[in-house]
Amino acid sequence: MANHANASREQIIAALRAGRPVNQIAADLHVDRARVRGIRNDLGLPAHVRAIATATIEDRWREYTKPLPGGHVEWTGERSPTSSRPLLSHGYRHHSAAAIAFRIRTGRDPVGQVRADCGMQHCVAPEHVEDAPGRRRNREQLRYLQGGRALRERCQNDHDQAEHGRVAADGRAYCQACKRTRDARSQARRDAA
Repeated sequence: MANHANASREQIIAALRAGRPVNQIAADLHVDRARVRGIRNDLGLPAHVRAIATATIEDRWREYTKPLPGGHVEWTGERSPTSSRPLLSHGYRHHSAAAIAFRIRTGRDPVGQVRADCGMQHCVAPEHVEDAPGRRRNREQLRYLQGGRALRERCQNDHDQAEHGRVAADGRAYCQACKRTRDARSQARRDAA
């Protein structure tokens, strides 16, 4: 590479107008960064913004997806270290890849957790993910189609099923508050043993 110790103002201006960052121009032309910034400021040019910083969260989501047969979409990006759920870092925060897929399909933020209800674990196909109310609605419909009866307003322990009622993927209704109590008792018995 040729030595550009005395790079001309015109060379620096051409590089700035090409949208290159100050650090890259200074390294390539072997000039001081302060000189490049001074010329940029004299011309009233904006500071270079990395393209990745201007990409929308949906664009970033698409970068890490891989279509699979059956309409499924595999996540190829970052995952939660504890649950292995697909994550996307954007705007200095972690976002659920499934929640982004839900927003792409519906145009609104999800209510509760978003999960794939298609049988493929961690699928992020927009058509396959549902938020908590959507999952309940779909599962209630399945329950009725299979001849199940209407859901009760209160469980046997008098918990309000509008708040605590859940429907499993197979259409079976259960109370989340009762399930948590049973799980806590089971854990206490295991800990005591």
